[in-house]
Amino acid sequence: MQLSRYLKNYDTFIAALIGFVAVQIFCSYSGIGISPDSIMYTSAARSLNANGTLQTFNHIPIVDFPVFYPLFLGSIMFVTGTDPVVYGAILNGLMFAALIYTSGWIMHRFVPSSRVYKWLMLVAIILSPALLQAYSYLWSETLFILETLLFLVAFRQYLLKHTVKALLVAALIAAISCITRYAAVTIVGTGGLLLLLDRVLPLKKKTVHIIIYGFTCISLLVCNLLFNAFMSGTTTGPREPSITPFSKNLYYFGTVMCDWMGLTPDQYFLATPLAIIILVGFIAALAYNYYRRHLNSFENLAITFALVYGLFIILSSTFSRYERINHRLLAPIYIPALWGYTSWGLLLLKRIANINTRRIVAAVFIILMLGFVTKEYLIDKARYNDQIADEYGNPGYTDNSWMESPFAGYLKHIDKNMFKPGITIYTDAHEAVYFFSGMSSYLVPHKFFKKDIAKFYQKKRFYLIWFKNLENPELINIKDIEKVKSLKMIKDFGDEGAIYEYSE
Repeated sequence: MQLSRYLKNYDTFIAALIGFVAVQIFCSYSGIGISPDSIMYTSAARSLNANGTLQTFNHIPIVDFPVFYPLFLGSIMFVTGTDPVVYGAILNGLMFAALIYTSGWIMHRFVPSSRVYKWLMLVAIILSPALLQAYSYLWSETLFILETLLFLVAFRQYLLKHTVKALLVAALIAAISCITRYAAVTIVGTGGLLLLLDRVLPLKKKTVHIIIYGFTCISLLVCNLLFNAFMSGTTTGPREPSITPFSKNLYYFGTVMCDWMGLTPDQYFLATPLAIIILVGFIAALAYNYYRRHLNSFENLAITFALVYGLFIILSSTFSRYERINHRLLAPIYIPALWGYTSWGLLLLKRIANINTRRIVAAVFIILMLGFVTKEYLIDKARYNDQIADEYGNPGYTDNSWMESPFAGYLKHIDKNMFKPGITIYTDAHEAVYFFSGMSSYLVPHKFFKKDIAKFYQKKRFYLIWFKNLENPELINIKDIEKVKSLKMIKDFGDEGAIYEYSE
């Protein structure tokens, strides 16, 4: 009987296996994608194994990011003796496979459920350009997205049983998620909103459960933030105010939705209306489920999370500056949003009494989904041709532009004795310096922090490693520095950059 139950999910297992292979394909040329964030996580994981501390490559506690993902990488590194950059593709393939299997397990429990619907959704998840991109890089989203689905499973158990044990399991998953990504406060918010809307529990018991849930969820995050404040004086590192208004962030949210729906940049004029329709649709669906007392369905849980997370990203981008809203930031709601805007089709088919009409509606839905997954496949194929077939690699510090760079090659074999001890090395890309040379360096100041700039210009001696192709408009640039300091060039790499020395 146990074996029979697993055999029923053979299609999900096959889909998970295909997902694992897909990640390996996109990492087959240059390995796992490495971005600046990836280097922060990796250096902290290495530090954990080397000296038992979660410090980044510049010997500063990791505070810009929560601690669990580098702790997760460091633990695997300790057990396997293998560096995260080496095992990253296998790890991400396994997590993507687990994500697909969990998705299939959940869809098998939709009410009503449909095997054809499940197959179409699994194909859409496997081919999702947003998810495949995330799982091709050493990013914390890979773990966070999986944690999101695990939370939906656990919280549904609570909504079905209303036991403290089930509540604590869900809250513990939320707590771990909060120290995986700070954006996981949306998971806490999802559970809190559903607790408030739940009309099964009497008010007194509901209040007790909300208190238990809230304290458990934020416990690890509070410890993480207190540790950050003690070690660095800030809870989440230095943050700059946003430079994009709400309307612009709503538009950026809409452009990602346009991409997911297969629209082209020429149709981005639909972005803002589409974003409004999607968010209002989630609100309407949640209100409808509250009215029908169907809050405990997986479909409703997915809708609630997609709504809370989507609003959080738009609003937080309006008040705090970080990367522009893109596929990576919104990847956690790809699966919930997909379910939210397709699962209604199952309810519609169930209510259609006429068999011929039902077949026509089902055929239309299948054709639309086949068109959707075909569009996804074409995007993936274009990416494969650019990055794998043309031998370029995942954009980042392992792609061909860096592997064939004379500057990067020089840093790999640099004689560290050329830098005198005790003299600070500054750069406009400290992750790149560490990744290629293993040396610690410090970012030149952000333009926003005037006191840091003044302090930098008071330095009587320093080295400067400058990458022209990585110039960041938020940092002071080489021209700004040369107006104040007379730099001596040590090594010139033309259009790629140079190494300088300054001494009074």
